[in-house]
Amino acid sequence: MDLRKIKKLIDLLEESNLAELEIKEGEEIVRLSRLPKGMVASLPQMAPMAPVRMEAPAPAAAPVAEASAPAGGGKSLPEGHTVKAPMVGTFYASANPEAAPFVKIGQSVKAGDTLGIIEAMKMFNQIEADVSGTVLAILVNNGQPVEFDEPMFVIG
Repeated sequence: MDLRKIKKLIDLLEESNLAELEIKEGEEIVRLSRLPKGMVASLPQMAPMAPVRMEAPAPAAAPVAEASAPAGGGKSLPEGHTVKAPMVGTFYASANPEAAPFVKIGQSVKAGDTLGIIEAMKMFNQIEADVSGTVLAILVNNGQPVEFDEPMFVIG
């Protein structure tokens, strides 16, 4: 296949919302793929682990409510900013099973800090804090499936 055609295909892929493009011309096949913004490709695949409750002692000045149920499940969430799942997938608290979790209850975070990862269709997507503050509650367990817009963290 001509290099100019391949360059045009790359331009077409970049201008569109497509994540992948495959063209077959005779016996030649060209497959182009890209990651949409916010996707992470460098993280290794992880096998799901048994759910683990991740809680640390809360600072004395900030009482933490028990928050294991999603909003509307009978228990109320602590007051603060709720970070919700941007997609359906599997939540992971760390980059790999041997690593420490990205955040713990009582930990200070800045806007843009990684709170966890959601795996969706073999792609690992970082979940970032959109506000600065202290993690008041972690509402999902490691390896737990999450739904779109499900509350995951409370930051105060």
